Amino acid sequence: MDRISEHAAHQSAPGSSTGPSSMPKPGTFAQDSRTAGHPAPMIDWRRKMSDHIAYALLVYTALQIFVTVGALKAHGGSLLPYFALVILVVAIIPACRRFESRWNRLTDDQAHDPALASYYKRDRLALWALAIGLPFALTAVLRGLSVVFK
Repeated sequence: MDRISEHAAHQSAPGSSTGPSSMPKPGTFAQDSRTAGHPAPMIDWRRKMSDHIAYALLVYTALQIFVTVGALKAHGGSLLPYFALVILVVAIIPACRRFESRWNRLTDDQAHDPALASYYKRDRLALWALAIGLPFALTAVLRGLSVVFK
């Protein structure tokens, strides 16, 4: 993210004016009265990613329980559903920690840089693909193993 840091260093401060005057010209509308005197809310990429990670873990856990364990319990008593729950700890939690640590390393200035939007979208997409896709992939693998070992 060094290129991101360099890009952020060359940006003007949020809310600063590059023109000679920030006063509205006569005959033009001023800012909306709800936002007059208040800067636009700044996006904190660290907090947004942390929120997505929390929700993705909830979705993954629900899918893990209902899809994987439900599908395997239908095939009879086996240790495979319990093995699937161990995969939860081994696979998803370290991946989520990696996503979160990547975004928590940002400085305060970088955390509010709009130029990071594309990186955020990429990581958010990867996180949700992992959270939704892994339980279904795991179910397919474990069903295949149950068929092979029966």
